[in-house]
Amino acid sequence: MKNQYILIVTLTLILSFAFYISEAQVSVEINKKEFKQGKNGFKDAMSSVKYADEFYAKGQPGAYRMALTEYLKAYSYNQHYPELNYKIGACYLYSTEKAKAIDFLDNAYKAKPGVAEDIFYLLGWANQLAYNFDEAIDFFRKYKNAQPQEKSKKKSDVAAVYDVDKKLSECEVGKKLLAKPIRVFIDNLGPAINSKYPDYGPVITTDESLIVFTSRREGSTGGEIDPNDLLYYEDLYIAYYNEEKKDWSQAINMRTLNTEGHDASVGLSPDGQILYTYKGVPDGTLFESKLEGDSWSKPREMSKNINTKFHETSASISYDAKQLYFVSDRDRDEFGNKSYGGKDIFVSQKLDNGKWGPAKNVGAPINTKYDEEGVFMHPDGVTMYFCSKREGSMGGYDIFYSENDGAGNWGEPVNIGYPVNTPDDDVFFVVAGNARYAYYSSAREDGYGLQDLYRITFLGPEKMMVVGSEDILIASSTATIQQKVEQEIVEVKKVRLTIMKGTVTDALSDAPIEASIEIVDNDKNELITTINSNSKSGKYLVSLPSGKNYGIAVKADGYLFYSENINIPEATAYQEVTKDVVLSKIGIGSKIVLKNIFFDYGKETLRETSFAELERLVTLLNSYPDMTIEIGGHTDSHGGLQFNTQLSEARAKSVVDYLVDKGISKIRLAYKGYAYLQPIATNDTDEGRQQNRRVEFKVVSIK
Repeated sequence: MKNQYILIVTLTLILSFAFYISEAQVSVEINKKEFKQGKNGFKDAMSSVKYADEFYAKGQPGAYRMALTEYLKAYSYNQHYPELNYKIGACYLYSTEKAKAIDFLDNAYKAKPGVAEDIFYLLGWANQLAYNFDEAIDFFRKYKNAQPQEKSKKKSDVAAVYDVDKKLSECEVGKKLLAKPIRVFIDNLGPAINSKYPDYGPVITTDESLIVFTSRREGSTGGEIDPNDLLYYEDLYIAYYNEEKKDWSQAINMRTLNTEGHDASVGLSPDGQILYTYKGVPDGTLFESKLEGDSWSKPREMSKNINTKFHETSASISYDAKQLYFVSDRDRDEFGNKSYGGKDIFVSQKLDNGKWGPAKNVGAPINTKYDEEGVFMHPDGVTMYFCSKREGSMGGYDIFYSENDGAGNWGEPVNIGYPVNTPDDDVFFVVAGNARYAYYSSAREDGYGLQDLYRITFLGPEKMMVVGSEDILIASSTATIQQKVEQEIVEVKKVRLTIMKGTVTDALSDAPIEASIEIVDNDKNELITTINSNSKSGKYLVSLPSGKNYGIAVKADGYLFYSENINIPEATAYQEVTKDVVLSKIGIGSKIVLKNIFFDYGKETLRETSFAELERLVTLLNSYPDMTIEIGGHTDSHGGLQFNTQLSEARAKSVVDYLVDKGISKIRLAYKGYAYLQPIATNDTDEGRQQNRRVEFKVVSIK
């Protein structure tokens, strides 16, 4: 069962498409007597044929490629034998030179029309792969017409007719997509990433700074070759993007995660801190590994709500880490919903205890009676990309995307189009945060090996966008995010997402800090997610879909917390913001700006959007019961000194009153209004005045 699954997932998805030949093996024998045309070389030719037939009989892509080499040796001896031409053509369908199959299959048919019962089917298939859709349709129809007309009880006959109907549909779709190609560049990632062996399954961070992928290259961990397909066992590799050189580093084998068996990449969290992998034990299982500093933890098998006795393959975690989408061929979900057929996409919600809950089938229109694979949930929180053999595909797996309306309803999936999709399998498609770039694996004649990794650039008109938000807070040490972003618009969809990234460091030593970063929806006073900065580098990355007023709190033991407010209107387009966070250790005189404290205009009334920030302050004070603090209110220079002093003091008092209501002793709290007498920026600009309008708290004493 293990080997069977590896072939289905690793080979069907990666190296080929619907294995018609292996599913309905056509018996075509190269007769020794008929093949012999002379003496010179006959013995060697027949030896090659015998050797090739052993591989051909396995009905597997790797074996077909091995057979092809030997058949071509025999072909140099006799180029006119129809059965040999047929087998060479069939083998070419599993190579990177699929177009060559047409001539060999055509020669076989012309020399002997009845060379094989599926000759029309293979000619149709070969022409479909070569974008000769009209010719393919003609051959598929000939194949269909050649099938028994009477009602047959044989499943193989029914399957053959059914399959050819699907092929006919794919060709019609292919003609339409070919007539309206999307504007893209498709670039090979180069020799630092790709090898002469199969390289596939890319997963990336949202900002494209890191890529993990699967390779079957020489130098694998176990150094062994899988006897089923005669390729090295899968290993995980990692590479980093060099901003200065604008290129990828040399791929490195992830030795600590790889085993002597199959280890494949299937998913990566948007910040690159959690890696999801597949191992073929016992029947295909998902594992999770976390980046701890600069080392990955030992892969841990995921829970029984994710892994079952069935086959689980790709996985993708949502931007807020609350949903895990994955693929399984289980017959029903934990809620009693029957699967649609083959492999479906499921979703599991994270429970309050941090574990994954029961899996639910995402249902129609995502899942169909055909196989769905390679699920990828974009960090914008609304777009799902996946691969499917569904109606609307131009052949094998095609890449589709669907958008969620926010109420849990998925829109009708859209084929991403040609030339990203081809008549061959197109799988393992992941998209950068800006949706301008995507990565996938493909078998192309200009590649380095059997399967290479490619970067897709979606083209569009250049446009200048101004992104900003109205500042309604008194407290802010930096301006609300407002910047100009020169960005080419993506044709696939317009992404409304902000990526905030940077490092967390100590104020004195500048050393990196592992801190927890809480993301809160201020309007709902609801915790969205919590992530950690990396303990070794201090780096963090958070994905913030547009349409929310976010409160961000960075906390570490022994430090004052840092807060940031990012109010991102619904219409805000994609942007990247770099924000380095410096934490100060708790000590007398240390202070922080409370950036998520909001008041009504010209008043001291606290808005409800302030409560999450105030609760963090309550937690800090409860953690240090001997700490006394001062709350200070500050304004810009607009207005008179008397008015601003009274307003800033009243606002500081409102904060103290809230803390007292939450059980903090009055004797630990002081407040004062400083008006505009302690500016931290110029009052000559809107951004400077915005920074000066703030609420701070200062540690007065601590034991």
